[in-house]
Amino acid sequence: MLKSQRLAVLPIDSYDLDSELSIVDRHEYGGEYDTFTFGSWSSHVLANGSGADSDTAFRPHVGSLALTGLGKQLQGIMSLVTSHFPLDRLQWVRIFSLRDGIISPHVDFLEWAEPGTRLQIPLRTSEESLHSENDTVYHIRRGEVWKIHTTDPHSARSTSGTARLSLCLDFAGAEEPIAIRDDIPAAEPIRIMERPEPTDAEIEELIESGRNLTPATMRPEFRRFAELHFERRAHATAAFDWYIEAVRRTGNAEMVAKAQAFRTYCIEKRSDGEAFHW
Repeated sequence: MLKSQRLAVLPIDSYDLDSELSIVDRHEYGGEYDTFTFGSWSSHVLANGSGADSDTAFRPHVGSLALTGLGKQLQGIMSLVTSHFPLDRLQWVRIFSLRDGIISPHVDFLEWAEPGTRLQIPLRTSEESLHSENDTVYHIRRGEVWKIHTTDPHSARSTSGTARLSLCLDFAGAEEPIAIRDDIPAAEPIRIMERPEPTDAEIEELIESGRNLTPATMRPEFRRFAELHFERRAHATAAFDWYIEAVRRTGNAEMVAKAQAFRTYCIEKRSDGEAFHW
């Protein structure tokens, strides 16, 4: 069962956002989350606790929300936020860009005692842009407001050459509902993607490819293991199981330990500020 929820649909066509999305396309990304991402993924901060453009690593904070330099340029997008969402608990406003890339299966908020509430609203997307949670893969349409169930393993992938741009709103507190204003009725059902079961031959071919892994190729080659979950019916964490078994076939104990540590970092345990080094 999908734990993430579609909360609302916004009248996004009433906002002229194309010129602002082009600004995001050109905006530079500092690479804070490169450990988790493969291909072209980036995070762009519109508002945070400090208002500093350099303050890009997510963390809970107290106090009011402050626009960054980028946020001040994106008045239409910020108008969408202030028109439809309460601001009292809102801590971060970001846009995630994903183009021909994938995010490793991961669990958010492992670093902190209490999870927050994360909403995502695609501002530009296509059928090639997908989210996943546990063993379910689904598509979020433009303007749909989704509460992402961040404490179960989840992922995202886009094979499109045009960047999917998704507005990400992080609120303090995980239990209190978010009151969304002036939404419109959903015209279409939630889009769950059907995938065939993987064959034993497909899994064996993927794992056997591990014999060719080296310390230099470990990181980029993980992408193939994560992508199979989007194409075949399997749990998101199966990517780590396949990957670790593939790395074992190298006979290199240090590489096996690295693969196991990556699983731990992504879905089991992380400390605040902890970095993973390939």
